[in-house]
Parts: sequence; structure tokens; C-alpha cells
Amino acid sequence: MTSIKNSEILIDKFIKTTINLKKIPRQGWKNKLGINDPESVADHCFSVSVIAMVLSDLQNLDTTKVLKMSLMHDLAESITGDLTTDEISKKEKEKLENETMKKIFNNLPDILAEEYLSIWNEYQKRQTDEAVFLHEVDKLEMAFQANVYAKEGIQKQTLQPFFDTARNGIKNKRLMRILSKLSQ
Repeated sequence: MTSIKNSEILIDKFIKTTINLKKIPRQGWKNKLGINDPESVADHCFSVSVIAMVLSDLQNLDTTKVLKMSLMHDLAESITGDLTTDEISKKEKEKLENETMKKIFNNLPDILAEEYLSIWNEYQKRQTDEAVFLHEVDKLEMAFQANVYAKEGIQKQTLQPFFDTARNGIKNKRLMRILSKLSQ
């Protein structure tokens, strides 16, 4: 009985951590565009997840795994904040996020923590088609959000680096076609 109660306490901590993503702004939009109230990391994760779900199904990937990856791909930011490469090197950020994810997953029963950490590591190392795909969907979603900001009045040339990053980061033919239609 005690283990069930302890498990519930841990899960409560996990849930509170995930909910914090709603308050974390996407820092790149703030720093590079000066948007005072940009989308939250939770907003971004939701969009990535929906896009990834549909496109993963169309490509016959393991959509369950893709969804788990997409829901956790920025989860560390619930504690670290959305750090950009202007603030921290990619290597330092990866190390910090890996340490943070271990702490976050320690708030789950061992069987879940092990599974999720394995999926997280797969994503980080781009070990599978699903992991590579999700990294590219993350870039595609960024381009869609840049397009939203363009429609809200931000100059296209100011947004161009975001479109360029997406274009350079996407190799999947279907995602490239979607991106090219968006850029027209």
C-alpha cells in the first residue's frame, strides 16, 4: 500500500512539472523577433504532436513511439526553460537536458521511467527513423509558426532565418513538399 501512495506522490510531481511547460515561452521568438507573448513550449509540443501523428501514420512509422517522443521532446524545458544556442552551446544544452530528463523521469514508476528514458535517448541520438522524422517535424512546425507570425505582421525577411533553418533541417521528401508549399 505504501508503494502505491509513494507512486502517486511521484506522479503528482511529474504532472506538476509537465504543466509548467504552459508557462515557458518559446525563447527564440522572444529573442530574435522581440515578440513579447510568443507561443509557449506546451503550445509548440501540442502542434508538433498533432502534425507528427498524422504524418507518421501516412509514412507507416511507429506512431505510438513518435507521439511519446513528441510529447517529451521539450519536456526538460519545464525545468531548464527554453535555452537557445545563443545562451548555451548545443553540447551543454544536450547534457543539461539529459540530466534534467533523468530527474523528471525519476518521478515515475521504474518501468515507465526506463521506457521513457530509452525513447528519450533514441530521440536525442537520432537512432531510428522515428527519431529522425520527429526532429524534422519539429523544424516543420517552427516554419508553420513563423508563417503564423508573418500573417500577424512580422516581416518575412525577419522570419527568413526560421524558414532557412527548417529548409536545411528537413530531408524527408513529404515534409519538404509541405514546407515548400508553406513558403510560397
